[in-house]
Amino acid sequence: MIMMIMMQRSASSYCNRRHRGLQPDVTTLNILIRGLGHDNRVDEAASLVRKMEAFGEGCKPNVITFGTLIAASCKQGQNDKAIQMLRMMEKNDCKPNVVVYSTIIDSLCKDKLVAKAFNLFSEMKSKGIPPNIVTYTSLFQGLCKLGQWKEASRFFKEMNSNGISPNVQTFSALVDCLCKDGKLKEGNQVIDIMTARGVEPNTVTYNSLMEGYCLQGDMDKAKGIFDLMLKKGSIVDVFSYSILINGYCNERRMKKAMLLFEEMTCKGMVPDTVTYTTLIGGFCKEGRIDDAQNMFSKLKVGCPLPNIHTYSVLLDGLCRNRQIDMALKLFGELEGSNLDFGISLYNILIDGLCTARRIECARDLFRSFPSKGLQPDVKTYTILIIALSTKGLFSEAEALLRGMEEKGCSPDTVTNNTIIQGFLRNDELSRAQELIQEMMTKGFCADDSTAKMITDLITEGKLDPAFHPVEKKSE
Repeated sequence: MIMMIMMQRSASSYCNRRHRGLQPDVTTLNILIRGLGHDNRVDEAASLVRKMEAFGEGCKPNVITFGTLIAASCKQGQNDKAIQMLRMMEKNDCKPNVVVYSTIIDSLCKDKLVAKAFNLFSEMKSKGIPPNIVTYTSLFQGLCKLGQWKEASRFFKEMNSNGISPNVQTFSALVDCLCKDGKLKEGNQVIDIMTARGVEPNTVTYNSLMEGYCLQGDMDKAKGIFDLMLKKGSIVDVFSYSILINGYCNERRMKKAMLLFEEMTCKGMVPDTVTYTTLIGGFCKEGRIDDAQNMFSKLKVGCPLPNIHTYSVLLDGLCRNRQIDMALKLFGELEGSNLDFGISLYNILIDGLCTARRIECARDLFRSFPSKGLQPDVKTYTILIIALSTKGLFSEAEALLRGMEEKGCSPDTVTNNTIIQGFLRNDELSRAQELIQEMMTKGFCADDSTAKMITDLITEGKLDPAFHPVEKKSE
């Protein structure tokens, strides 16, 4: 809100100056660019930067101008645009600083474009711009996320040899990646090294370790970390509670999860959408649909509001628990909302309808796609092909297979094996052989179930021994 007010005032100031024949200065324009970037209007901000020099000498873009625009581009994940701005900056004789380079490097690493990030790292060093702790931490975290531990270790040593001491953010990045990779022992060892160096672990560090234990289903140790945080006086935030609640939900220990939920609200914390969505998913796993619906209702009347992931979790839960009428009602509500959603939620509902043997309803939904501007994906087709094959409607299933290929949607291994198994199971052996031979030319690879079915049929004398199943490729 404050940023919008600033942007409006800057825009007003800019317009008044222009109206009175006065030239705006670079400070005013920088505030306006910052506001546009904050409002995700990066293209407009970039256009304004390109026009600034025409306003006069006092309006030449400076390092703050470009840095602001680059940060906004990175925030939107537009790394290529950020690099374009970097090049424009250089052409305008405006020397980039370590903050500008570090911003782009961090964004590239978050998108796992670590090789590109290291190219920029080499570039900045060649221009005499010394990297700082932020630069090193971003690159170090990027290497860890890719599981390139050997290279990360080498880079860590390089960082120390260059006089850059790792801070809590650097160590926390390492702990996070180790724990997500299941290396809990190593994660604890890093925390020991931190404390030995006088670097105190923070909430982010402990949250990462706690999440690591939750991912392994070791809730006693996860709760132990949570209690340690409280004992040490570390800030236990909404994310900390959400991690532990998610762990209990995954282990179907909803009583524990709800106790934590009540505890955090009693402490004055406001659960976020992630917390509510986690609990909704947990109740659905236990078949407690009424409790899931009640939690969803609480979220709808409060703040924050449910997002697409929340609807997806509840819709999937309703379908898995055969509450199809409720699922259809929820989906209708979603279609009437302002939320933007794609094919994945349609796939959930179509799968639920097919599982509940309401195939005609699933077909109707599928046929409505063109009017909604939707394009079915391979999962949509596979769900319907499985349903049709299960019902013995092989001709229709094959027609759907042909239709998806004609529309440029290539069937995957699951799709191909599903339809072949259907033919084999119903003794449509000649048609199955024809399909296999045809699919082999397209790189078809039989899974274990298909290969076993063919082998069994050969053993039973129903298939010619000369016909060899296509064996699953070794991984």
